[in-house]
Amino acid sequence: MSDDVFPDSFGEMTHGPGPEDFANGAAALAAGLVREAQALAQSAAALRAATVPGPEGVGDVRRARLALHAGGEAAMRAALALDAAAMLGANQRAAELAPRLAEAAKRAGLPAATVAPLLRAAALDFRTDDAAARIAASTLAAELCALLAADTTG
Repeated sequence: MSDDVFPDSFGEMTHGPGPEDFANGAAALAAGLVREAQALAQSAAALRAATVPGPEGVGDVRRARLALHAGGEAAMRAALALDAAAMLGANQRAAELAPRLAEAAKRAGLPAATVAPLLRAAALDFRTDDAAARIAASTLAAELCALLAADTTG
């Protein structure tokens, strides 16, 4: 979470997201990640169902292999999104959280940068009118994405 607080031109006042805004933003990102996980899990289930042999038999094995592979990838990304959502609840700074997210991706056999599109989608799927929390969530997501992109150990 960012330490950025912007000085006000009227003296000692500052503005920008505060600690509570970052906590709310992280919670909103976590909720968005859960929604992303749900969509990915539904896709994985649909792809798996598409490989069930029909009345005519197995069908095109190449298509079935492709659907099973895509379904497996979607399921892994869904699990990663849920793992990332749980980590966002820890109220940590981006520099502390990014290595944990990268490690979770690596445990799933995916590059660290795999988490970035999930975070961006969650930041865009913001379901509150709390502007300060929205700014904090976008800031946190951007910082995490930059740190994950810089992870070269994957």
